[in-house]
Amino acid sequence: MSFKVKFWGVRGSIACPSAKYVTYGGNTSCIEVALGGKRIILDCGTGLRNLGQYFTRKGAKHAHILLTHTHWDHINGFPFFTPAYLPENSFTIMAGHLWEKDFGIQEVMAGQMSKPTFPVPLDIMAANLDFVDFEAGTDFSLGDGIRVRTTKLNHPDNATGYRIEYQGASMCYITDTEHVVGKPDQNILGLIEGADLVIYDATYTDNEFKHKIGWGHSTWQEGVRLCQAANVGRLAIFHHDPDHEDSFMEQLEAEARFAWPGAFIARENMRIFLNR
Repeated sequence: MSFKVKFWGVRGSIACPSAKYVTYGGNTSCIEVALGGKRIILDCGTGLRNLGQYFTRKGAKHAHILLTHTHWDHINGFPFFTPAYLPENSFTIMAGHLWEKDFGIQEVMAGQMSKPTFPVPLDIMAANLDFVDFEAGTDFSLGDGIRVRTTKLNHPDNATGYRIEYQGASMCYITDTEHVVGKPDQNILGLIEGADLVIYDATYTDNEFKHKIGWGHSTWQEGVRLCQAANVGRLAIFHHDPDHEDSFMEQLEAEARFAWPGAFIARENMRIFLNR
């Protein structure tokens, strides 16, 4: 059984191309999940550019792209995703946060590639692109025994959390969500129960969070609390604040591991294998 998770972008809000972000990475949210012969891409932040180059080298031609939401840091790598310009390739782009809107994911992705903000329109992409909107909370199959469960997250303009299950192993992607102090999010607890790996929005510390309420993000401490309550195997602390340089992250990682041995910091290019 092959169930590989690779982090291509771990930063939140804006990319940070600086020597102060070498250890943990400066690209924004993008994760590759390889399941047997299939690939899933979670979010299209700036890390997607490097993933696209990897796909081209490896001859990977197909993937499902699951978007949490469409704030810039989660989609602005898409115009630079080289495989989408090749006619022999195909990608299914799915989103669950626009279900009740008058527009869908195709309109949003086309909008960011429209003049005067971008010179190359979406229809220049020669790959077969299938855009699918669904309602967050829906479960679906991607074939070959791959099951996806979803839930609504608490974020401005809405967001979707994902759980991917394959051959007895499971991982969850819970980013861009804001918790309520002292009230664990029941939607998240239900989704992550018993998961082998949870990737969680830990933009802030608990101390920082009190000044950021309403900004739509959470803390590594809340991630630990949720994972401990839900019997999760490991917690990947993710969506790092652009103000958190390597020196800050090193200290944070030490504190997180002391708080719970199952917690670790997600680093760019880190690989995790969920094998049973």
